[in-house]
Amino acid sequence: MFAPQGPTLRELAVQALSSVERGYDLLAPKFDRTPFRTPDAVLAPVSRALRGLGPFDSGLDLCCGTGAGMDVLRQVCRERVTGVDISAGMLAAGRARAGVPAAAPRVEWVRADARALPFGPVFDLAVSFGAFGHFLPRERPELFAQVHSVLRPGGRFVFPIAAPARPGSLGYWTLLAFDAAMRVRNALWHPSFVMYYRTFRLADVRAELTRAGFEVELQALPELGRRPDGSPRCRLVVATRAR
Repeated sequence: MFAPQGPTLRELAVQALSSVERGYDLLAPKFDRTPFRTPDAVLAPVSRALRGLGPFDSGLDLCCGTGAGMDVLRQVCRERVTGVDISAGMLAAGRARAGVPAAAPRVEWVRADARALPFGPVFDLAVSFGAFGHFLPRERPELFAQVHSVLRPGGRFVFPIAAPARPGSLGYWTLLAFDAAMRVRNALWHPSFVMYYRTFRLADVRAELTRAGFEVELQALPELGRRPDGSPRCRLVVATRAR
């Protein structure tokens, strides 16, 4: 839910009629008071899982926003943590929120497009939280290729992925209605604002990661519960760059 100090309905409307970059620039000062920020209930299990996979020397938070994922990386990386985002406003809010950096790991905030990362193969770990809906399915192969290119051999690309809503459930119809509204908005209004919740399907993503040169494993996140059929409500995708 939105906190009382969060954006007003008018502010959200202005953001929704902007480009992705401009929209997040506008939302940045109040972003952490919205439900769009990845909740601690998700971050904590991912952090626990990463501690079992690490430690790591250097980590990258892809589409870092105001830095919720950076907090996770600081717990598991010893030398360097880098956040990348296309929105200068979100990066500024993240820097202000983080305050004076600790001695280690070194923290960097870089403005860049995730589809054109300005790094060589210097990271042991890359994470991302809640950003994949901003990429159309046809853009994902290049996005995954970019992540592959900045990881060292054996480096890992890790992110949580929720199970799809059960057809006919309130969540199913809510997401369907949101995606339909976004498609109508983008057909009628420019610049477009790409944000779709139902296009990031696990089977497709797993195949695309494999084609990009990753070996893919899945880990359940038991803290986030199970569905009525016993399957996890959320899994962790662990994609390892083949040596």
